[in-house]
Amino acid sequence: MTQAVTQGAHHIGLAVRDLDETQDFFCSILGFRIVGGKPDYPAVFVSDGTILLTLWRVSDPDTAVAFDRTRNVGLHHLALRVANEAILDQIYERVRTHPGVQMEFTPRPINAESVARHFICLIPGGIRLELATPFA
Repeated sequence: MTQAVTQGAHHIGLAVRDLDETQDFFCSILGFRIVGGKPDYPAVFVSDGTILLTLWRVSDPDTAVAFDRTRNVGLHHLALRVANEAILDQIYERVRTHPGVQMEFTPRPINAESVARHFICLIPGGIRLELATPFA
């Protein structure tokens, strides 16, 4: 097959320890809005108008094992695009002081050849998140 038959992401499902903390992060820090949920699962659906995330709470948060990006197969990180450097810097200031966030590094170029900048952090709920500006 020479042409892709898919059309981008329909949604991304993330298993998290604390559904309320993770939902709060996406909604209060990144401006996502709640677009649905399934309380008995429990899950909540959030969107920024472009991407839909399904946030599921693991069945036993106390015994959940954190993902190790160097040893586990699975989602290495979720990368979200922001419009420009000014917005990246604004988001960084909000994220770095949000309770439960662990910063991996501050905004910097993605690589030596790129104009794109990014930062990565671990957000409440246990997901490794990257925010990045466009490559061009």
